[in-house]
Amino acid sequence: MHGGGGWWRYIQYDEKDKTNISLPLLKRVAQFARPYALQLTLLLFAIFVSSLIGLIPPLLYRGIIDDALGKNNLQLLIYYSLGLVAIPLLDGLIGMGQRYLSSRVGESVIADLRKALYAHMQQMSLRFFTNVKTGELISRLDNDVIGAQRAVTGTFISIITNAVNVVLILGVMIALDWRLTALALIIFPLFLLPARRIGLTLRKLVKEQYQLNAELDSQLSETLNVSGALLTKLFARQKYEVKKFGDYSEKLADIGVRQSIVGRVLFLILGLVAAMGTAMVYFGGGVLVFQGAFTVGTIIAFAAYLAQLYGPITALINSRVDLATSLVSFERVFETLNIPVEIQDKPDAVELKNIQGNLRFENVSFSYLAKDEHENQNPYMRELMGEPHFHPNANGNGANGNGANGHVHAEDAEEHSARIVPTRRWALENVSLDIRAGQLVALVGPSGAGKTTITYLIPRLYDPTEGRILVDEHDLRDVTQESLAHHVGMVTQETYLFHDTVRANLLYAKQDATQAEMEVAARAANIHDFISKLPKGYDTVVGERGYRLSGGEKQRVAIARVILKNPRILVLDEATSSLDSESEALIQDALKPLMHNRTSVVIAHRLSTILAADVILVVDGGRIVERGTHAELLEQDGLYARLYRTQFREQLRVQDANV
Repeated sequence: MHGGGGWWRYIQYDEKDKTNISLPLLKRVAQFARPYALQLTLLLFAIFVSSLIGLIPPLLYRGIIDDALGKNNLQLLIYYSLGLVAIPLLDGLIGMGQRYLSSRVGESVIADLRKALYAHMQQMSLRFFTNVKTGELISRLDNDVIGAQRAVTGTFISIITNAVNVVLILGVMIALDWRLTALALIIFPLFLLPARRIGLTLRKLVKEQYQLNAELDSQLSETLNVSGALLTKLFARQKYEVKKFGDYSEKLADIGVRQSIVGRVLFLILGLVAAMGTAMVYFGGGVLVFQGAFTVGTIIAFAAYLAQLYGPITALINSRVDLATSLVSFERVFETLNIPVEIQDKPDAVELKNIQGNLRFENVSFSYLAKDEHENQNPYMRELMGEPHFHPNANGNGANGNGANGHVHAEDAEEHSARIVPTRRWALENVSLDIRAGQLVALVGPSGAGKTTITYLIPRLYDPTEGRILVDEHDLRDVTQESLAHHVGMVTQETYLFHDTVRANLLYAKQDATQAEMEVAARAANIHDFISKLPKGYDTVVGERGYRLSGGEKQRVAIARVILKNPRILVLDEATSSLDSESEALIQDALKPLMHNRTSVVIAHRLSTILAADVILVVDGGRIVERGTHAELLEQDGLYARLYRTQFREQLRVQDANV
């Protein structure tokens, strides 16, 4: 992996890893630092004062040797000795203030970056989250932002400090003796080649480290949640996941070792060059002392300044590489901030108030492929999706495990929150429907027909590719997303609860709800009695994704949450196939008050819902192929009649048998 042998192999790099510092990137970094201009000004002043103080000790050394010791002056010796104690104390106090200011600016910038990133991610459409890897997003919010903070508090401050030190120290050295200064500077070309090579190597290692950390975070987020842990155990893949985690950890350890070796190589070279420079100064200065040009104290002071000078000059020589390396974190953060927000409010978007609940689709067509093709051209999205690190499985198929072509049905992908890879160009095609306020509309059709896609368009989780959707004659694109969300309630087939209390999960719908309001909603959802029997009642923690509750209990909590929200439009995906008969009956009873006097669009799995519907829409291949009442559709003897005979007639027979 690394060419060559010995320590030299640790500092290999590719030409493509050369530094590239763009002015727009620096300007964008400066925008985040601009609110802290006063603190930065004080910080620069503290750096300047500290650098000035750092110039004093070598002059004290010269005074002790030439004036105090050379002239047997005890009083001067006392003053100079006290000065050697007072200077570090004063410098330390100023350093504490400098550290406080740099930390304050750095921590403030990291907070601003995190807030900006999180706010941007919150604005992204559902399409974004069905495509990206959660661990990659967490890595951007965590590792990359911390790296950006180090750039602010470390690299930027270091460059400024080194520049000030070099200017001041060179000024004093020239004032002491220009000949020795010229002699000391002769050796600096020896720094250039190794400093450049080592700097490029460090930048490459930092980029590899960030990417591996992102991969590690991604694996952790996918396997250390309840669903991931369950899947791992069911397929007995613990050893595989442990090995995969170990591989990432070993690679990170290898990078850490290489960084240590590279740092040691740099230290070795710096020490050697510094020794050469010091030897030359002592030799040349000694000759000048023999000639009576200046005193021994001047040589001592000069050598002390030389020791202070080599480090800052080396850092400045390599500052372009250091800066580019530090800016890697900012680049990754800004890459994420640069991803466009697909669904956003228009500048003149109106706020929906007191709507009736009329809903209309006008020639709506929708394609998942349109955006996927665009995202595939975006290198940042490809990285967030994990595509640069795609590894085929043992059978040579894609990692998604969907066979040779890796395709899944569009609707199946939606329902399981997976990345959508539809098998047809249009998920919906030329769909028109008109739903009056208060109507119950049932969507039926085979799997992958487009039913879930229709329900996702109503709360504007996606925008139509063609056509438009109207609520009370308002195009959804013309209203604010927040006000639309207030009026649309959705109960998905896969219920999600936060790892928090029952109360917190209910209050997510209405933050100012009272205990009485929560209990009314819970009773309407047939879940209050169950909650009351929990160890801490409404303050009982439901566990990761609500896994401490059964499927039926989670669904009823979700229904209570939507009842508490009290929306005018209800979107419901009935999930009864995996429930026992008692839970199913309780949920059906809970749905009656939920759908009462609301516009309800339901992906119907139960015959009772279909029979109660005002209109049944039969969806197939992304089109509405039939519409009407139960009796009308049976009379047409089309797709609905076939679905009824294969799926729903057995439900009716069971109901009749139970009567």
